[in-house]
Amino acid sequence: MTNPATLSLLDRAQLDRDAVRHEITRGLAGADDGELYLEYSQSEALTFDNGRLKQATYDTSQGFGLRAVKDDAVGYAHSSDVSLPALMRAADTVSAVRGGYSGTFAAAPPHTNVRLYGDDNPLDAPGFESKVKLLGEIDAYLRDKDPRVRQVTVSLGATWQVVEILRHDGESYRDVRPLVRVNISVVAGDGDRQESGSKGYGGREAYARFIETKAWRDAADGALREALVNLESVPAPAGEMDVVLGAGWPGVMLHEAVGHGLEGDFNRKKTSAFAGLMGKPVAAKGVTVVDDGTMSSRRGSLSIDDEGTPTSRTVLIEDGILVGYMQDRQNARLMNMKPTGNGRRQSYSHVPMPRMTNTYMLAGTRDPAEIIASVKNGIYAVNFGGGQVDITSGKYVFQCTEAYKIENGKVGAPVKGAMLIGNGPTDLNRISMIGNDLSLDTGIGTCGKNGQGVPVGVGQPTLRMDRITVGGTGR
Repeated sequence: MTNPATLSLLDRAQLDRDAVRHEITRGLAGADDGELYLEYSQSEALTFDNGRLKQATYDTSQGFGLRAVKDDAVGYAHSSDVSLPALMRAADTVSAVRGGYSGTFAAAPPHTNVRLYGDDNPLDAPGFESKVKLLGEIDAYLRDKDPRVRQVTVSLGATWQVVEILRHDGESYRDVRPLVRVNISVVAGDGDRQESGSKGYGGREAYARFIETKAWRDAADGALREALVNLESVPAPAGEMDVVLGAGWPGVMLHEAVGHGLEGDFNRKKTSAFAGLMGKPVAAKGVTVVDDGTMSSRRGSLSIDDEGTPTSRTVLIEDGILVGYMQDRQNARLMNMKPTGNGRRQSYSHVPMPRMTNTYMLAGTRDPAEIIASVKNGIYAVNFGGGQVDITSGKYVFQCTEAYKIENGKVGAPVKGAMLIGNGPTDLNRISMIGNDLSLDTGIGTCGKNGQGVPVGVGQPTLRMDRITVGGTGR
């Protein structure tokens, strides 16, 4: 059997290159830009719940998407049938966007020698039985560790994706993308009360590092600790107060409340709260936010984006000043800016759009203990669950899954039901202290936008934010 990592997806489908190029050229005639995107992927997911294997799935998929771009219009056709007749029908469909063209077709993305990932497929090893045994070991470990454990759910998943991008001028681009994630959830109870905790981790590499005993035990201990902490929690106070955000995963609030507003399409259409503010202060001094898709093994990292542009480290906010947006090719051209390698799509059946990769705030100089000690009365938010954000206004609501009272500069009782409510652009200016402990998340993020989900990373140091509205039921 041929290896899709080393064999062109065109050759795998037994397609003649000259015939394919002819159809790409025909479909994109009169357009500003476009490409043929080919994808082959394998994925698996195993879930162990209530002491038994509850679900095991394996899937192989392939397909193509042909896109023609004219000004702000897009013609897109996709098919799981990778054949010349299907490509011919796709070319007929996307050609509807052309007309009145008198310029020059957009130049191809530059090539890069950077290759973040090798050809190893994480689905190859270990075998299925070993994976099921591992899930059972994690379940047994948690149940033996504390009698208050009432339910354990463990999931293990991996995807291996090969993408190939072809343009009418003959340029082609290729990337191989592994992805693994482990997630552990625990429900602990005491009498009639039950609370939950969860930890996940993963990245773009094979299983080996993630299934080491220390790795899964650390995650299992973290999930159990969170559940037991929540068993002791009291109702969260409500009102305006100072909030300390922990390092790492709490950067998801930065991702949602600020990151989406810095994507090129929202700013081109002027529907972002940051539209028209390039070069102006949008955050407190000392706040620097970057999006970096070049870090090896990180969940949001890629050698190239889904248009063929090499990923990059893009500074978005520098010392409080807005200096950049995340761009795909279409929006960059319409805004007279350069693509930043942020053109991403969920699969061959989706059009690319500006999306984040790994978005985080750089470290400051303050000791985290000093930041907590500076707060007389507030909340220390260590972990977050779901949230909602309005891109146009910047308003957000985030639920804390692990949080504590801060009383007279000391971390106090854990609280339940805390909600952070505010406005991203406004609250960037309420950051008064930035810790020296920048941490990235453990590899669990998935970002949704316009019905598409893509893997992402987030991160930040410990932060103090002044006068944030906290929703809760306590005092």
